[in-house]
Amino acid sequence: MSPDDPGRRRSSRSTAAILEAALALAAERPYPQVTVESIAARAGVSKATIYRWWPSRGAVLVDALAARNARDVAYGLPDTGDLRGDLAVVLRGVVDELADPAWDALLRALTVETLQDDTLRSQVLATIFTPQLEAFAARFAVARAAGQVGDDVDDLAALELVVAPVFHRWQQGSGSLTHAYADGVAARACRALAPADRPDAEG
Repeated sequence: MSPDDPGRRRSSRSTAAILEAALALAAERPYPQVTVESIAARAGVSKATIYRWWPSRGAVLVDALAARNARDVAYGLPDTGDLRGDLAVVLRGVVDELADPAWDALLRALTVETLQDDTLRSQVLATIFTPQLEAFAARFAVARAAGQVGDDVDDLAALELVVAPVFHRWQQGSGSLTHAYADGVAARACRALAPADRPDAEG
């Protein structure tokens, strides 16, 4: 249950304390040790309080990540007019995060939970993926107007083309994740997204 569910709204201060405590613990401890009890203790609230708004620690952490993404300018999609460069900036940030052992462990654990929990997967789609898609769609709209992206390109397919290679390599451990790799993914994505009459165009 989201803390913003109508009729169950709590103080913004308590919500922020819980979400900050969850992220802090996730950065300090192995995922199995990040429990609702430990989050409650760090936030200075009762375990029952957390369970009134979230059904699990996974749900707390997903909301914590969503809140972090919303306030962290590094997760914004830049618009410099250079689509390839803008995508490379975003992908370099993703690579840097995935290279952090603490975040790597957290994201892998949440990925497993998400695959097993339909409710948690819906929460991820609503609070993390949808805002990300909307940000990319807005940037792709600007790129279309500039002739950098084809009019027939679907926003979801375009987003997948940009981010899927990085996450596949991360999940499979099939190669190194570097800034050079991120730059290459951005360049290949721009070539694929270019209008048909500009197959070699780059953002």
